[in-house]
Amino acid sequence: MPTAKSEDEAQVKKTPSKEKIKLNIDKDALKKFRLVVVAYSSVQREHFATRSAYEAEVEVEERAIEVSEEIRKLGIPVRTLPGDQYFYTNLLVDKPDLVVNLVDTLKGRDQLQPSVPAALELANIPYTGAGMEGLIIGNNRNLTKRLLMAYDVHTPPFQFVRRAGTSIDEDLGLPLIVKLNEGGGSVGINNHAVKETYRATKLRVNNLITTYHIPVIVEKFVDGPEITVVVFDDGGKRHVFMGQKVFRTKPDGKHYFTSIESYDDIRAYKYIFVEDDLRYEITKLAVRAFGGLQHKDYAKFDVRVDEETGIAYFTDSNPNTAFGPDMGLPMTEVMAMHGVEFSDTLASLLSKYAKNLP
Repeated sequence: MPTAKSEDEAQVKKTPSKEKIKLNIDKDALKKFRLVVVAYSSVQREHFATRSAYEAEVEVEERAIEVSEEIRKLGIPVRTLPGDQYFYTNLLVDKPDLVVNLVDTLKGRDQLQPSVPAALELANIPYTGAGMEGLIIGNNRNLTKRLLMAYDVHTPPFQFVRRAGTSIDEDLGLPLIVKLNEGGGSVGINNHAVKETYRATKLRVNNLITTYHIPVIVEKFVDGPEITVVVFDDGGKRHVFMGQKVFRTKPDGKHYFTSIESYDDIRAYKYIFVEDDLRYEITKLAVRAFGGLQHKDYAKFDVRVDEETGIAYFTDSNPNTAFGPDMGLPMTEVMAMHGVEFSDTLASLLSKYAKNLP
């Protein structure tokens, strides 16, 4: 009997990294849509512990408008809808054929994100992106890393810490990086996030827990190439796109990594193609991780390749990663490297759901 793992990996074929990939698009099916709603986070400053956390989310309304304009170009009626206390009521009134779910947070909390697919399930309205289970997993780095291990996908050694003052496990080795257990992007990861001593790591843990009031992950920092990996499921195949980051500078003078400050620097890094053998290996792992973590439609993984052993470590997973036409978004930029424009990505995504309309 074939396993889910073997079925997923059977979709992977060793093609040249620069070959243009064509996605499934059914233009006739798109004509079936009566109304598509683009849902986005309703963001207010008082819901976030820090200004940087707030600013990391506040752009989502503008992105929702950009996505809605792209949908309109496809000849599909569309409107935007904030994920607030009136969300469910508005859904029942509008009765859209599909919701493009761009909601990252509710009241500033990532943990409430699964409430959106829950409401959509109750209303019996199809929606894009991960379901409740996938978002619960995706919003918990501790759970994500344990599931990656269960699916034989390498992730760096780590420690889950709930309380300030907790001793750091010295078996992890040095250097170490401290991350919030919840939260997307690089919130909480500044230019000085990588620590060279256990004492400095403990101080960083204490600072993040007291600031954000959520647990953290202490992770062995992997020196080596950082690769952005995007998985997109067009209904026929799970396509994998990737780009290796070439950083302009080391944020802390010692290590290359993506910090929250780098988001404001358009020259912080550029993407190059990944060498074929490494790309093939990461592709197999990404398809496996995508299924194991209950992701749906599209997701982004951050991978670091140990410069000494060559082992690819999956450090982060982002179901429902930032989706939109802006080339500053990792998913959009990496797919464009491989000849896939956002307009085609969107048309393919919508086609999957249009085919099921009467």
